Amino acid sequence: MKQGLKFFFINFFVVVFFIIAALAYFSPVLQGKVMYQHDIAQYTGMAKEQNDFRKANDQEPYWTNSAFGGMPTYQLGANYPHNYIKKLDRLIRFLPRPADYLFLYFIGFYILLCCLKVDYRLAIVGALAFGFSTYLIIILGAGHNAKAHAMAYLPMLLGGIVLVFRKKYLWGFVLTALAMALEITANHYQMTYYFMLLVLVLGVVYLVYAIKDKKLKHFFASLGILLVAVTLGIAANATGLMATKEYADWSTRGKSELTINPDGSLKEDTGGLSKAYITNWSYGIAESLNLFVPRLFGGASQENLGENSKTYNYLIDKGLQRSSALDFVSGLPLYWGEQPGTSGPAYLGAVVFFLFVLGLFLVKGKHKWWLLFGSLLSLILSWGKNFSALTDFMIDYFPLYDKFRAVSSIQIILELCVPVLAILALKKLFKDKVPQADKIKSLTLAAATILGLGVVLFIFKGSFHFVGAADDNLRMTGLEELPEMLRLDRKSVYTSDLLRSLGFALGTALLIWLYLKEKLKMNFLIIAIGVLVVVDLVGVDLRYVNNDNFVSKRKMLEPFQETTADKIIAKDDGVFRVFDQTDGFDSAKTAYFHQSITGYHAAKPAGMQDLFNFHVYNGNLSVLNMMNIKYVIRQDQEGNVFPIENPNANGNAWFISQLEPVANADAEIMALDSLDTKNVAVVNSSKFSDIYPLTYQVDSTASISLIDYEPNHLTYMSKNSNEGVAVFSEMYYKNGWNAYIDGKESDYFKVDYVLRALKIPSGEHKIEFKFEPEVVATGSKITLASTILLGLVIIGGLGFTFWRSKKEEEA
Repeated sequence: MKQGLKFFFINFFVVVFFIIAALAYFSPVLQGKVMYQHDIAQYTGMAKEQNDFRKANDQEPYWTNSAFGGMPTYQLGANYPHNYIKKLDRLIRFLPRPADYLFLYFIGFYILLCCLKVDYRLAIVGALAFGFSTYLIIILGAGHNAKAHAMAYLPMLLGGIVLVFRKKYLWGFVLTALAMALEITANHYQMTYYFMLLVLVLGVVYLVYAIKDKKLKHFFASLGILLVAVTLGIAANATGLMATKEYADWSTRGKSELTINPDGSLKEDTGGLSKAYITNWSYGIAESLNLFVPRLFGGASQENLGENSKTYNYLIDKGLQRSSALDFVSGLPLYWGEQPGTSGPAYLGAVVFFLFVLGLFLVKGKHKWWLLFGSLLSLILSWGKNFSALTDFMIDYFPLYDKFRAVSSIQIILELCVPVLAILALKKLFKDKVPQADKIKSLTLAAATILGLGVVLFIFKGSFHFVGAADDNLRMTGLEELPEMLRLDRKSVYTSDLLRSLGFALGTALLIWLYLKEKLKMNFLIIAIGVLVVVDLVGVDLRYVNNDNFVSKRKMLEPFQETTADKIIAKDDGVFRVFDQTDGFDSAKTAYFHQSITGYHAAKPAGMQDLFNFHVYNGNLSVLNMMNIKYVIRQDQEGNVFPIENPNANGNAWFISQLEPVANADAEIMALDSLDTKNVAVVNSSKFSDIYPLTYQVDSTASISLIDYEPNHLTYMSKNSNEGVAVFSEMYYKNGWNAYIDGKESDYFKVDYVLRALKIPSGEHKIEFKFEPEVVATGSKITLASTILLGLVIIGGLGFTFWRSKKEEEA
């Protein structure tokens, strides 16, 4: 009983400490402020129609017409029936955002280390090292909340796996199943997928040791338990997973129907993303050393150089006022690596990096090997096109690897593994069973390795060019020497950060040496290392994410300002789309105010992307007519934006006189180049071979109009003296949209590559399109059953633990 109370109070105060630490770093949340996150602002624009509908009708639309011409809301925060895991997740994330994610980082990693039988004091240090890792803080600043969310649950999931292999089958099963359910709820499957690569590495290492130790029975029993637990966790999110799979096949992540590029050349045959797109963000090989030295390659694409920089002094010498010079140097491209851009380095911390190296010499057994191999695999794969042999193999042959972009993100495995081995090194250091000579030898080797790395980096400094990809553009400011000044600043931060990292690493080595020489007590060493870890990491974190990132809550709730053009268009109460030529394809600003054909999403509707690639980008704006673009927003030479009404917009629906069959999707999209979409529609006969007749009589009295609009329910009235085919300016999506004529379900088909068409009998009829996704109905049943089963397992586990403890007390 006393032991149980001690356990409770220790962990209670640990949780309180983590809450305080999270709120301390993101202290503006206590004043009601929120962090401005670009991606979240874009999400707000994308999801506005959905959220407004939900608020007004207390139900989910599961479809929005505000972006990309129309798309499911499955990846826009849709709420599904019986998603009790999501409710649990919200309960766990009780702190204001983004402090909630930082708290999750801490608590998840603490649980992992406890599963590895690490003392709670070291587990606290490890949690701080993981949570304050610069990459994990930077993604919060960028608004990659789903990525942060998924990253936060990975340590907990890993802890469950470790427990099972430690023969703690019951609670290992419970933790694995629950963590897996929460991980899937986070809705960033790329992170989960990359984590599974680490699990494969772990499994191979454990299998080798099982064969060596003749414990294959335990290994396969553990594997079976984990498979059931993972399956249960996945099934508890069946609706979201099934819906996402369905949408992914329709998006740019799925296999394209096209076999040609816009220029007519043959398209790369791939079932996923192109290699160029996947590897666009590839970490440079030498750049990887910024894991140890933060600004080895400059830091961020927009870095504040401050008034001690060469660039600042150059601007002052050129006659700029101090305030103007400070403003100018507050966002210059200090980064000069190979990636298109970055918000900052993936700095692990010099203290953590040193302890990791110490662990390579001091820690023995299977934990070291799967952590090391996992880290190396993560690092090499993050190089992407810079290590194309392995990357191309993974893209070509490894299942699902080609579904995800930005391979540099795979470094999340390394972000997880390195601090674990670092803490295991400290754990080993405090064990009396380890000979003192081994400890001193390992410390000496680690210190020599770090010192040698520092010397090499100093020597090779002269071989780097320190030139950024966009440096020549800086000369357009009229300041000819600006690129050279920036290059000098890059050299300066290279040296200063290298000395900084060496100082932290060798300072940690000195503290450990004093402990081994019995000059320091263990508790003092733990506290000292904890302080060094926090000072080291937070000092770098604050360069990129600090109080300046916070704004009033209203600015995030209303991230886009209505322009004069938006106000003029808003006076038109019709249902139509707007194309803002000033905003580009990758922005959700237009979607915030109007229905549009643009938006911001990592998995765009493939059809709309193809329309842009083949037609809009090449100047064929006639496709805008069939998408019912009534207004186009443009900008004059003075920078004023204004709307132009498009008199040729086809409207919400129209009767055509002819269907023109083509052999395949290639011919279908190419036909749009000269198609009279108001009168003729092109249909892919390989998909819809039974569409006949092909010609129809359309007289002047024929009409079809939209009489009622909801994003998931469109109602039209048609009047035609002849049988006809109507084309609707809505995206064709067969998995959920059902057509009804006078209440009776009717088949519809795809025309003009992306649109819907419906054969309508003569006379007056009520036409309805309803979005009724079967995937939600089916998935929610599986989710409910799985969640109930998971709940029973947890309750059973608690009951068994209580019964066993009572039995032990009675004995």
